[in-house]
Amino acid sequence: MSPMVLRAPVVAAVLSLCAACASSQTPPSPRPSDAAVTAAASEAPPPSPRPAALNAAPPAPAAPSPGFAAWREGFRARALAAGVPSATFEAAFAGVTVNKTVLERDAFQPEFVRPIWEYLDSAVSATRIANGRDNLASKRGTLAGIADRYGVDPEVVVAIWGLESAYGTYTGDIPVVEALATLAYEGRRRDFGEEQLLAALRILAAGDVSPNRMRGSWAGAMGHTQFIPTSFLQYAVDHDGDGRRDLWSDDALDALASTANYLSRFGWERGAPAAVEVRLPRGFDVALADGRARPGADWAARGVRAAVGGTPPPAAEAELILPAGANGPAFLTYRNFDVIKRYNNATSYALAVVLLSDELAGREGLQAAWPRSERPLSRSETEEMQRRLTGLGFDTQGVDGIIGPATRSAVRGFQSSRGLPADGFASAALLARLRAEGGG
Repeated sequence: MSPMVLRAPVVAAVLSLCAACASSQTPPSPRPSDAAVTAAASEAPPPSPRPAALNAAPPAPAAPSPGFAAWREGFRARALAAGVPSATFEAAFAGVTVNKTVLERDAFQPEFVRPIWEYLDSAVSATRIANGRDNLASKRGTLAGIADRYGVDPEVVVAIWGLESAYGTYTGDIPVVEALATLAYEGRRRDFGEEQLLAALRILAAGDVSPNRMRGSWAGAMGHTQFIPTSFLQYAVDHDGDGRRDLWSDDALDALASTANYLSRFGWERGAPAAVEVRLPRGFDVALADGRARPGADWAARGVRAAVGGTPPPAAEAELILPAGANGPAFLTYRNFDVIKRYNNATSYALAVVLLSDELAGREGLQAAWPRSERPLSRSETEEMQRRLTGLGFDTQGVDGIIGPATRSAVRGFQSSRGLPADGFASAALLARLRAEGGG
């Protein structure tokens, strides 16, 4: 899913995460959000927001269980009926069994989460910036050609490459067919697993890659820029003209072009901003960070100015986001930000792409400081907050331990009703206030 599909527990550990497909509110993306975070966490093999074992090599294959063997035969019939050649199926499934590592990763739900600033410290580290600049320089001609063909800024493509696989140093080592077969047979996402598995078999049948080279993350994200199979079929390109869409090749050419193609297909505007850090005037109504886009002239009239240079914001419509609440950095986000979120539907990930690409392009980095003294709520604390908000009449539309749009809206409603800055930020202080008031 990294062109979005399954966003697993990974970025969940950063914000409220969303997977490229895992979220019901977002479209399919190149791969599950977990893969992106693996790379986004560091450089090789990177410490990540989730356990390093997430993309670890699977244990030695065991004999398939009777239940798996029966499922395999049923799926074989469905795959052949869908046009997959028998020889392709047999070659792909040779030695395939249930992968316990995949099941563990699929079931993993962290109790404690990383604050966004810790994620960004790693995602936009000095090492990742330096390596990105080296790759931008060494592939300048190639990237210029890709930019001209697909209309996507080179530094953005390289930033995504850096976040997804640390520039190809870690693309995952789990056999994709086995990972997806495991999810289809026994995981929590059986429909997803079977859909992606069928797509993987079609990729193999087309000759783009061999079964032994088709390796990736536990959720089936593949190659330098971590495409899931369905996104591969829709958006991967053979940029070098060798007859194969090879997202695993050492030169990364097809992977980089495929990423540019993906962004282009979703409406990327070359040269336009994705997000601009801004300064808010004293007394600004932070409740305007409500998910609504407003014209640049509206923001300018309210005193919003660029953090660098102090100029009024661009004229285009933009949404105000406060990823760490009223005490942290503020950003206006534009159409290109939404396009990045089609790749990975986590705000933290999209910000990482923006901040890393700014550094690669030589633009000014982040100006405001993060509120590092804030402690993020644990999963169980978030569930308690959701119960208490709902009990007080601010419906979070469920108790799942994830701070999504409905929960942020409920938080804003509670804050506004109590005369607090309505920034929608869930903090330990907010939970303490809720406990003091009862509810839930």
